[in-house]
Amino acid sequence: MLFDNLEFFTYEAEVWYRKDGAVARLTESDIDLIRDIAEMIATFYPDAFKALSGEYVSCAPNQPYYRFRIVSRFIRCNFAHLDHIPDITASGQCNFEVVQCPLRGECRYDHVICRPSFAHRLSAAELRVLAPLYRGMSEADIAESLCLSAHTVHNHIRNAYTRLGIHSRAEFMKYASLHDIFNGKV
Repeated sequence: MLFDNLEFFTYEAEVWYRKDGAVARLTESDIDLIRDIAEMIATFYPDAFKALSGEYVSCAPNQPYYRFRIVSRFIRCNFAHLDHIPDITASGQCNFEVVQCPLRGECRYDHVICRPSFAHRLSAAELRVLAPLYRGMSEADIAESLCLSAHTVHNHIRNAYTRLGIHSRAEFMKYASLHDIFNGKV
């Protein structure tokens, strides 16, 4: 991926980005960058990608332009301000901004394209075990409170860590917090 602490902003209705100190306007010719961002959206924000794909379906025969429109809209809805916090970090982490929009609160794409939910790919059973883990409970206490065996709890945690590409409880805590997996509901 080409993510290296990218900072996006809009100026006169166009998308611009800052990378390695250089500032450039996002255009269809930024093929690799657009491909990587489109892939990131499709992987981690599938509802946003589906909605954007539907919005720009008429552009689909021209794939470079189609991907450009999807990526450009995603950026305009989530990263419009120039600041010193990378919008997409080298690891692919998105730092969404609250973008001023006259349709905020009534747009059908609020929390779909704008401020989308991260698709963490965890099962309901894993989430049921991980929520108390996130709150600080031990595996033994989780097993007792959910009427599960300690082995089952451990397996759910291990499988979730593997799926998320993390290796420790500390990494899980950071990951869950960064991606707001529990949406403040734990």
